[in-house]
Amino acid sequence: MTKRDIVMRISEETGLVQQQVLDVVQKTLDYISEALSKGDKVELRNFGVFEVKIRKARVGRNPNAPETDVPIPQRAVVKFKPGKEMREEVLKLTVESLAEAEARQAQADHHGQGSSTPGAPSAPPQGGNFNP
Repeated sequence: MTKRDIVMRISEETGLVQQQVLDVVQKTLDYISEALSKGDKVELRNFGVFEVKIRKARVGRNPNAPETDVPIPQRAVVKFKPGKEMREEVLKLTVESLAEAEARQAQADHHGQGSSTPGAPSAPPQGGNFNP
């Protein structure tokens, strides 16, 4: 699911113009990013928690030259911990239903409906002005 998919679905369900929905969704994402970039925790009840953690420095290996150690410095990374309700819903997934979802996504990407592939054409917007 892409940001565009979210905007279109909210627009259809609420009757709001897609551009208004896009503005709200984008502003929400901007605020989350801003908080995380300051090191703040973002807690969305019934959804999950975004948190910045420090990944310790470690030694990596170049697979093309395994005898060479590559120092990897510590760095800040964003971690997500799903909320209880999301975790329970995801646990209900079966291998078969997950495979079906992946097949649907691959078919949508192949037909240009999914925008998870960079440069892939997307379906024209329906109703309202939408400029991704």
